[in-house]
Amino acid sequence: MITKRLAILFVVLAGGLSCVFALPKQLGVAEQGVLLTLPDSLGEWWGRHVEVTQHEKDVLGKGTEFSRKEYSNGRGDVILGSVVLSGQDMMTSIHRPERCLRAQGWEFNPGDERVIDVPGHGKLPVMRLRNHKTVKTNDGQSVPVENLCYYWFAGSRDLTESHLSRVWIDLKDRLAGGYAQRWAMFMVASNITAKQQKFGRNEAETDEVLTEFIRQLAPKMHTDKIRYQ
Repeated sequence: MITKRLAILFVVLAGGLSCVFALPKQLGVAEQGVLLTLPDSLGEWWGRHVEVTQHEKDVLGKGTEFSRKEYSNGRGDVILGSVVLSGQDMMTSIHRPERCLRAQGWEFNPGDERVIDVPGHGKLPVMRLRNHKTVKTNDGQSVPVENLCYYWFAGSRDLTESHLSRVWIDLKDRLAGGYAQRWAMFMVASNITAKQQKFGRNEAETDEVLTEFIRQLAPKMHTDKIRYQ
């Protein structure tokens, strides 16, 4: 029985890997369905440019583009927004944000799939992560930091919260259509500040702030080609 299962597993893996060799060498690229530049302002939020590190540029594939801003609203709330727009190499241009967060010292449980209603557009699938780590202050004390992060992927027309789903859609496009969607990964994050500052936000309040921010941001960044759920 074990031998039979191993044989089946081998066939499945071999079949999956064989798809790599079937990918067209020359691909068309569908028109991107997102804007790259994050807005300078969004309702009560004002953004300032945050430079992407050279390490991030080196790790991701050739042709990958970035946009990152830190938004504040004058009430002590801060949101970090990022967009990563892929080149044609799907294996190196975009990956799950969990990889970068773990490299930055964050710990987290498996993501929580959610749907955000975007008025006038439809439902936006997102992945929610609750992160935590310990940082050192200037006086050498260890302080716990908690953070909420939402992310999603947008192609030329498709939306998904799942990295695996994005890869599957991409493979189908390349094999069946001979073209690639130029995918973007959007991520917005904010610290849970209830224990860090006066009038800080607890987890539920931070969720509300991020959700409302995404409702405003998504229509600004997605073109009319994007299909909401």
